[in-house]
Amino acid sequence: MSPLSIKKGSSKHSAYNLRPTFSDHQETHTIAVLVENEPGVLARVIGLFSGRGYNIESLTVAEVDHEGRLSRITIVTTGTPQVIEQIKAQLGRIVPVHEVHDLTVEGASVERELALLKVSGSGEKRVEALRLADIFRANVVDSTLESFVFQLTGTPDKIDAFAELMRPLGLLEVARTGVAALSRGI
Repeated sequence: MSPLSIKKGSSKHSAYNLRPTFSDHQETHTIAVLVENEPGVLARVIGLFSGRGYNIESLTVAEVDHEGRLSRITIVTTGTPQVIEQIKAQLGRIVPVHEVHDLTVEGASVERELALLKVSGSGEKRVEALRLADIFRANVVDSTLESFVFQLTGTPDKIDAFAELMRPLGLLEVARTGVAALSRGI
């Protein structure tokens, strides 16, 4: 069949629309940003996200070089590949930003999060909560006759899985730190 013999209406795209089609596939990326530790920097970074309607799934900030007055902002965000590239480019243009690293694409990385989970219960539910905590290597950091507070570190997926198992056993509250991440190797 020659290209000229294609039936009218059988193609999804017009021959006049030669622009590349962009994926609407959503990806989750972990982005590490090294910034000056000064007032207003975090607000500027967050303003970039909120002003453009980008979502932040997790955010952690801490000073990593006291003498150099540098802080590291770790952001987990979701978007199309084009949106992720836009985010990185726009972050790089903010004046107090020194470096922007997309840990998701730069190679293997280590991601961990800390969570505290308060679980109520008595009898068998209490025993089951302790048994599951042992499997997940969660520590009991507070205990009363009516509840436990578990401390758990691990990947966000591990914390999600533990929380889902605790929900029917009496999960009351969850507090999470957000993801801390570093690239592996040198």
